[in-house]
Amino acid sequence: MRNMLIKGLVATAVLAALAGCNSDDDNSVATTCAEAGSACTTFTILHTNDNHGRFWENSDGEYGMAARKTLIDSIRTEVSKNGGQTLLLSGGDINTGVPESDLQDAIPDFTGMNKIGYDAMAVGNHEFDNPLSILDMQRRLAEFPMLAANIYRKNADGTQGERYFEAYKVFDMNGLKVAVIGLTTEDTIKIGNPEYVSDLIFTDPKVEVAKVIKEIKDAKAADIIFATTHMGHYADGQNGSNAPGDVAMARALKEGDLQVVIGGHSQNPVCMEPDSDNKAYAAFKPGDDCAPDKQNGTWIMQAHEWGKYVGRADFEYFNGELHLASYKLVPVNMRKLDDAGKKTADLAGAKIEPDAELKELLSYYQEKGQDKLGEVIATTDALLDGERANVRNKQTNLGRMLAMAQSAKVTADFGVMNSGGVRASIQPGNISYRDVLTVQPFGNMVTLNEMTGTEVATYLGAVASLEIGSGGYAQITGVKMTIDCVAKTATISDIGGKDFSPTATYKFTVPSFNAAGGDGYPKLESPIQTGYVDADLLYSFLKEKQMIVAADYNSVGDIVYENSKNVEGCKI
Repeated sequence: MRNMLIKGLVATAVLAALAGCNSDDDNSVATTCAEAGSACTTFTILHTNDNHGRFWENSDGEYGMAARKTLIDSIRTEVSKNGGQTLLLSGGDINTGVPESDLQDAIPDFTGMNKIGYDAMAVGNHEFDNPLSILDMQRRLAEFPMLAANIYRKNADGTQGERYFEAYKVFDMNGLKVAVIGLTTEDTIKIGNPEYVSDLIFTDPKVEVAKVIKEIKDAKAADIIFATTHMGHYADGQNGSNAPGDVAMARALKEGDLQVVIGGHSQNPVCMEPDSDNKAYAAFKPGDDCAPDKQNGTWIMQAHEWGKYVGRADFEYFNGELHLASYKLVPVNMRKLDDAGKKTADLAGAKIEPDAELKELLSYYQEKGQDKLGEVIATTDALLDGERANVRNKQTNLGRMLAMAQSAKVTADFGVMNSGGVRASIQPGNISYRDVLTVQPFGNMVTLNEMTGTEVATYLGAVASLEIGSGGYAQITGVKMTIDCVAKTATISDIGGKDFSPTATYKFTVPSFNAAGGDGYPKLESPIQTGYVDADLLYSFLKEKQMIVAADYNSVGDIVYENSKNVEGCKI
């Protein structure tokens, strides 16, 4: 079914071309680019998003900025030969996710983007994971504008000051003026580091984009208006606990005011199932066709994450209208997946050789990052217990420390950590970044979730009653409760140091793996993807603490298990 929309577009174009060729009316309006001739402007938008430090290829040789450059250079050459021009955009979140990048403040990533030749990027929420001085350094390093119309400085009296970034940039595409507006999720103020965002104001992107569109139109600065955003795409606008994203924004505007959105933040391939009336995602796999979303006359596109794909949108503009001629997500050395979703040895597309010059440049940063993994970031006075036989059978100081670190990072009321995500202990003495990656090697994201007290009790009843001995056994902090292992219910007395209320609203963290239903956890409908990778978050936590007193994270008997053969967990 995924081919139907694209095939339909092609068929329509062919029929229109044939009709035009046979028309007896020389004054008829052109219905194809070929009929319009020199009055038709062709151009191509290339896009990526949510790089999250992936400047280097993974262990399977997938993605990586050097291969991305080869692919983009080849597309630019092709487009140029056919008389078109190319614009390369990023949907933001260059920072946070891989230690080799994080330890170097994403300098290798911005350097790679310069060499590839990005034209503009949206500012992502993870651009604020570091002090503003680091962000300002990245702005100076970037040879392209960082755009965000809805981020303002806060005046001393708390009122809204001037914009922190440029609101938009106008590009000349063969005489066609294309304005690109940048927008950032308003959730940044909620999920960002308060220390770094407290002097900024994040306004509603729906309101801000309408304001900027009017400004562009009044100035007659552009022929068509695009946006590059870091707001998230949620099918049919169902954003759950997340701030409204691209779909809600497109629906809030007057049809025709905004032609295209190049997005990021939700880190999904925006490929819609044609039979769903753009209300459901297709079961996209590397190499598949991709039909982007279209809402209220606005095309919405997103290229998953990490540079796994380069989105390619070929446009034609004639008779004062924009037409999408073709769209695809081009895999960057991605492996095919079998029916069970596991990687195969075959590539989903043609093999892309990494650009030799860029790979040599980035190898310097990769090796430098590897050296930094030996950095001593903290010390511990005693063993932090992550042994499989222990962490899957009782509350341990390391399991609890991970849950505490994650919940504290996003100011949640309590934390849940699956024991299967704790892969080793940390010995007494010095702690290095390599130790961190040994404990948490999977690169799971930390999710933030919001529920009523009644919903929390139901959720914890299901999670905390999972039998001991499995990876699903939950390390839980911030909750005092009794678990009935037979009824699988939770009777909660206290959350976050306050009396429990069934009607109150609570926030908690859980790894993305479990939020998606992993280890038998209830699948959460709309978890907020904070973008914090578990290992990176642990690194920051340890580096800030520097000295770990292991006993501070020992079990304090907050959880009582009833109707169980084991006092440490459920065993029927």
